[in-house]
Amino acid sequence: GHHLHWRARTRAAMYHSRFQRIRADFMSKQTNALSWLLLSAFIIVADQVSKWLVLQHFQLHESLPVIAGFLNWTLAYNEGAAFSFLSDAGGWQRWFFTALAVIVSTILVVWLSRTNRTDWRTAVPLALIIGGAIGNVIDRIRFGHVVDFIDVHYGTWSWPAFNIADSAISVGAVMLIVFGLFASKPATAR
Repeated sequence: GHHLHWRARTRAAMYHSRFQRIRADFMSKQTNALSWLLLSAFIIVADQVSKWLVLQHFQLHESLPVIAGFLNWTLAYNEGAAFSFLSDAGGWQRWFFTALAVIVSTILVVWLSRTNRTDWRTAVPLALIIGGAIGNVIDRIRFGHVVDFIDVHYGTWSWPAFNIADSAISVGAVMLIVFGLFASKPATAR
């Protein structure tokens, strides 16, 4: 009786250690930063919902002051890149910027997959850029242009209209640069 009890305990311990190995192996595969794509999804939803609301309530170039003398909601269409870059090109830019955004987003998703989940200084900027790029790609495919509506101005100065996707791309790019510059400074010997 004692021998069978020992054998059952040994077998249970063996299965338990095998389960722990499989679980550890699974968890190690899940340590990449792809879960940060939920932030990208949030950006895409916020971007598309905000554009939908503006399209429902504004005519092209119609403007509503939000903060007098500084911020308006103004419906504008942008056929170029961020902040109207190349917006007056002949139409080729629609597919060029769509392809470019898809290629860059794919590269950034691969980068994210090779980034540790806890490395938020890399993951958050990448997720912001991916969400913004895809938000604008959806517009280019649906409409042939990007819907912009955030209009910042002061006196006679005016920034080109932009949207939540442009903001996510810009903030993500600045974060990548800032964290890249100040991230891994080697410890200096004293």
